[in-house]
Amino acid sequence: MNYTKVSFTFKDIEEYQKDLLMADLADIGFDSFEDTSSGFDAFIADDLFKEEQLAEVISENEIQTTYQIEQVVSQNWNEEWEKNFSPLIITDECYVRATFHEAQPHYKYEIVVDPKMAFGTGHHQTTTMMMQYILETDFTDKDVLDMGAGTGILGILAAKRGAKHITAIDYDDVCYQSAIENAALNEVTNLTSLCGSKEVIPQHIYDIILANINRNILLDQMDAYVNVLAKNGLIFFSGFYEETDLDMIKQAAEKLGLAYVDHKNLNNWVAAQFVKAN
Repeated sequence: MNYTKVSFTFKDIEEYQKDLLMADLADIGFDSFEDTSSGFDAFIADDLFKEEQLAEVISENEIQTTYQIEQVVSQNWNEEWEKNFSPLIITDECYVRATFHEAQPHYKYEIVVDPKMAFGTGHHQTTTMMMQYILETDFTDKDVLDMGAGTGILGILAAKRGAKHITAIDYDDVCYQSAIENAALNEVTNLTSLCGSKEVIPQHIYDIILANINRNILLDQMDAYVNVLAKNGLIFFSGFYEETDLDMIKQAAEKLGLAYVDHKNLNNWVAAQFVKAN
């Protein structure tokens, strides 16, 4: 699969404005972002890219930016990851590295990720917070559903934390394949990867659901998640902002019988924990 890269340059922009722009770009199909010295690069599959949609998002965000568009083939994308992907440490317990980094076996949990073009290396704030929640939560013998699985990193960590089985779902074929390959890299044999969206969720009851996507998809799919969540089961949402989105997520969750527990905030990105009360 070939990708289109859009390189944004800003003269003056606040961090929250950049995050909001990225979120809106994600809504129209951009699935990966890389910070640069002058702004950031955004990547989207060629068949999803429409420049008129890009121009509309920029206009709606009312920011001053210039951008350049170029095509990136898969091989070059992987070379870019190798140049820019650095290991990551989560709460001094979990070490996330790529296949081209040396192992660090003294960490309690080590995850090897071959990111390719899939989202979810742990570097984004939402993935980091979701991993923190996984490290804080008892996953022993739990059935887990991971929606918007990306590289499969959250499901892999859940497996290492003792989960009985993980169903990892992503609508992107690259993510679907990536989750399978990364599970094998980490010798995780109890993760099933499915390609699709809410329509492919198995009719099974899950003890814990992880959903790191974006606000609009969460609001659209939340009822499907609740339908397969066990009573007193936990659900973790991320991919949205505290100032603009958290109250909306809370209200939708409460209408479906989910009780708010708490949330984490990292650079205005949020991960929130809910429990199914009935």
